[in-house]
Amino acid sequence: MTAGQSDLTVRRGQISIDRFTCLGTACVVVGGLVAAVARPLDLTKGSWLAAYLVLVCGVALAVIGAAQQHTREPVPPGVQHLQLTGWVVANGLVIGGSLAELPYVVDAGSLILFTVLALTAWAGRSLARDFPLAGGAYLATIFVLASSIPVGIVLAHR
Repeated sequence: MTAGQSDLTVRRGQISIDRFTCLGTACVVVGGLVAAVARPLDLTKGSWLAAYLVLVCGVALAVIGAAQQHTREPVPPGVQHLQLTGWVVANGLVIGGSLAELPYVVDAGSLILFTVLALTAWAGRSLARDFPLAGGAYLATIFVLASSIPVGIVLAHR
């Protein structure tokens, strides 16, 4: 096993379940549960929270994890740790700041998320060349997320 691989076996042409995919899937499930209870519990920001958990915290992270399994050289464990830690902290701050209506907390989370996205783009830089479809999805995911950050900041300050 090389340094960048997870504990599970990775074979050419297959996608293993790594920490990115596990955490992303868990966020999708939690987002679905939030969506199920948002209306009955009259949660003011329930639909936003459900969408954020599913799309940003969940699906995007799973796409990133799946794509990074196909980089020319494995993403070093230290970089993976920074990505995941930054992802959790950034999204925790964005969610907490949004729910508590503390826009500067959202700003801090957004800045961390943008930094993590830049690191993530760097970590998968060989994908576009080696696997155009996977690399395109990877870069598109990062671009969409990065582009949505200023919108989220503006909305948090309204």
